Amino acid sequence: MAETGKGVTAGKLAINVQKRLSRAQEKVLQKLGKADETRDAAFEEMVAKFNKQTAEGSKLQKDLKAYVLAVKAMHDASRRLQDCLADMYEPEWFGKEEVNALAEDTDTLWLDYQQSITEKCLTCMDTYMIKFPDIKARIAKRDRKMVDFDSARHHFSSLQKGKKKDEAKIAKAEEELGRAQKIFEELNVELQDELPVLWDSRVGVYVNTFQSLAGHQEKFHGEMSKLSQNLTDIMTKLEEQRQIKKEGTAAAQTGEGAKSDEANHSDSACSAPKSAVTNGSGSDLPPGFLYKVKATHDYAATDGDELELKIGDVVLVVAFDNPDEQDDGWLLGFKEIHWMQKKDISAKGVFPENFTQKV
Repeated sequence: MAETGKGVTAGKLAINVQKRLSRAQEKVLQKLGKADETRDAAFEEMVAKFNKQTAEGSKLQKDLKAYVLAVKAMHDASRRLQDCLADMYEPEWFGKEEVNALAEDTDTLWLDYQQSITEKCLTCMDTYMIKFPDIKARIAKRDRKMVDFDSARHHFSSLQKGKKKDEAKIAKAEEELGRAQKIFEELNVELQDELPVLWDSRVGVYVNTFQSLAGHQEKFHGEMSKLSQNLTDIMTKLEEQRQIKKEGTAAAQTGEGAKSDEANHSDSACSAPKSAVTNGSGSDLPPGFLYKVKATHDYAATDGDELELKIGDVVLVVAFDNPDEQDDGWLLGFKEIHWMQKKDISAKGVFPENFTQKV
């Protein structure tokens, strides 16, 4: 059995070698003009378009892969930058938790963008390009079978024109010609059907790829713009916090006011002792005035008796009518600007003490 297997392999090898020699001989004769060559101008145009389409698709696929890698590199760089900011951001600075949340949101946004363009754009191009190698191989096979057909055709013709006609050889040559023609025409017809369809499909692939890419880019940059604006707002408020602390330190150094008796206000100056309550006889101060504070954070009122604050608002703190009504950590007062303009006793409200600093 082993020898038979070897014989079959050797026989196939001999046949393949003979085919290659016959093809090489046929091509030489065709180049020398001693044998006519089957030509199909329409098919050659299809092949030229296929080659152009292959080159364009391969370049787009390569550039998309490079774009995805660049996005990944930008994602890594952004993550390192956000981690650096989060690590050096001190706990007492304004917006520490918000900065940490922004770092996580930014990382997630980059990751989603990278995955989206990979799945929707690059994978689409990979699926489109996967069919090209097979068609290219079939075109090459079709060209070989065309040479075989020409060779069989010329061999049959030479036997028919010979002086001594051998009917057996002519019959065999005719049979080989028919087989070669059938194989060639089957491949030729298949490719003539497929190549125009493949050529027309490129427009749809390009449209889907770039529409998808543009859509993901628009979404990514829109969300990233919001995160960037949030970071800008946090940095602005951090600078305002620094300026307020700087002003408080300067006031303490010039000796304006008494030193605060509260630990979290130890670096501020007090314009009047906390226990000093005015009788309201002065036209510029409300009844029960104690001291002034400045808002260091925004505070949104959640009840009708609360005072809404914006960073930088100056509040005139007054004593509670009933001390038992005062909750720990809360103060009662008027916004200075409202009091100066309207002198409205009903405009007072409570607010959290730790959102302010004495001035």
